[in-house]
Amino acid sequence: MARHHVHMVAITNEGGRRPIGIVSDLDVVAGAASGEEPSALQAAATEPLTVSANDSLERAARLMTEHGVSHLVVLDGSSGYPIGVLSTLDIASIYAS
Repeated sequence: MARHHVHMVAITNEGGRRPIGIVSDLDVVAGAASGEEPSALQAAATEPLTVSANDSLERAARLMTEHGVSHLVVLDGSSGYPIGVLSTLDIASIYAS
């Protein structure tokens, strides 16, 4: 995560079709503090919250606010496959432009 400058990664089921967890940088820190080396799924303290690629930024921001999260997994509108991650910084940078 540090090498690629990302703050979270989504974990999908074996077919890669459905997000089943999210590992954030804070989850990694918590794992390091515990002295254990959990698997990615064990470290996924955050349940994935998703939006469709067709959803508005307003809806995404509302979901983040309501659920107290800083990242959403973006799903393709037709296939339902995860295609990206939307963060609070992404939304802030769009509104800043």
